[in-house]
Amino acid sequence: MTSLTERKNAAISRGVGMTTQIYAERAENAEIWDKEGNRFIDFASGIAVVNTGHRHPKVIAAVKAQLDRFTHTCHQVVPYENYVHLAERLNALTPGTFAKKTIFVTTGAEAVENAVKIARAATGRQAIIAFGGGFHGRTFMGMALTGKVVPYKVGFGAMPADVFHAPFPIELHGVSVEQSIAALKKLFAADVDPGRVAAIILEPVQGEGGFYPAPTAFLKALREICDQHGILLIADEVQTGFARTGKLFAMQHHDVAPDLTTMAKSLAGGFPLAAVTGRAEIMDAPGPGGLGGTYGGNPIGIAAAHAVLDVIEEEQLCERANQLGNRLKQRLAEIREKAPEIADIRGPGFMNAVEFNDAKPNLPSAEFANKARLVALEKGLILLTCGVHGNVIRFLAPITIQEEVFAEALDILEASIVEARG
Repeated sequence: MTSLTERKNAAISRGVGMTTQIYAERAENAEIWDKEGNRFIDFASGIAVVNTGHRHPKVIAAVKAQLDRFTHTCHQVVPYENYVHLAERLNALTPGTFAKKTIFVTTGAEAVENAVKIARAATGRQAIIAFGGGFHGRTFMGMALTGKVVPYKVGFGAMPADVFHAPFPIELHGVSVEQSIAALKKLFAADVDPGRVAAIILEPVQGEGGFYPAPTAFLKALREICDQHGILLIADEVQTGFARTGKLFAMQHHDVAPDLTTMAKSLAGGFPLAAVTGRAEIMDAPGPGGLGGTYGGNPIGIAAAHAVLDVIEEEQLCERANQLGNRLKQRLAEIREKAPEIADIRGPGFMNAVEFNDAKPNLPSAEFANKARLVALEKGLILLTCGVHGNVIRFLAPITIQEEVFAEALDILEASIVEARG
């Protein structure tokens, strides 16, 4: 009999990479069962998509109710009230006390693309500044903004013009806030007139880049620079949003309001939906028809997103994210006593990571991180690696994870790291 892996290899482009060879049959909250009946604890959440867990009853109920009404009309042709209502909710919930407006699209990359379009329309400028290690999607503008070549840019030719990169402040890697801001000012002096810059975009916690949180001092300095030069600040909250960091949005940790916020992933609890929310006058810069998309704001995703926001509030998931994250980081600190390869433990809320170096000569060790991931997978725990050097394991379990499942996962994690040392 031909295996599923063989069928996949024959039918699907190899450009669609796969972290595991697990073929899901069913999932519930923080657990997945494959087609052979094997059970796995999911510490990936579809890359931060199911913060509210697989098949949360309230989300499923909302989707079923919407299925009984209608599944698609295209909001730009025949609009619907729950699209308007969700926009109203996001306008109220995103950082900033100013008047806001929202658009809905389908993917995180699409949200980023539209944020760039809106910023250029609003400012009449072209240039965009992003940061090394940042990830903003696999579309051409998303690739251009992303600060990592392999595997995202290699082989795809010229990137869109007028995109510049500055170093992201990471003390562990020898880049301070002061150095990062100095490099940005050097960029203004040497490469691009700040009067031509439409926007600066960043993730408040870098995702694919390694789960490095942006320091508050850095974000405040960026806000001041943007205000000084008439540049818009875009917060890419695609991975950080919806309770993952212990706040509904990560920028709320810093008392810094971006002009535009991009969202996707956990917005709709497993259904494709993305959004851009920003200052009303900026969001109104593009003319009618300049924004949108056939599936943007699909009624099923909109219904799911309303339920997700309800669940986050009713189950106090921001508070729970902080509790779970503190327990995870405490356990990792205990494991560190047995594993000197652990170079750093970090992350706000339940957006946590552990970074591995070789014990000697203290250089990034992608080999150790991947070995720990593979051992954990054999023991039934799904983990993801990330980072420019590939030496970081990131933790993205559902915030709704059951207590007994979380405890089991921590035991597997410890055993896997210890075994990887052997």
